[in-house]
Amino acid sequence: MSANLDFYLSQAEKCRVEAEASALTQVRDRNMRAAAAWQAMADKLARAETARAERTATATAPANDVAEKLPEN
Repeated sequence: MSANLDFYLSQAEKCRVEAEASALTQVRDRNMRAAAAWQAMADKLARAETARAERTATATAPANDVAEKLPEN
């Protein structure tokens, strides 16, 4: 997990905790919107990292297959 993903998730949790602790409706709503935004950024980054890892695995797989099929000298 990347440092950015950890940061986004910790910020989302921080905003949720602050929302729960707030007695003011507007502050609670603002913190819940902020938590949702941080969570959305974390989700997007996680999907991007997964897709990048899959592309990397796919790109290196054919090269490995070719190397295995070459005769040794």
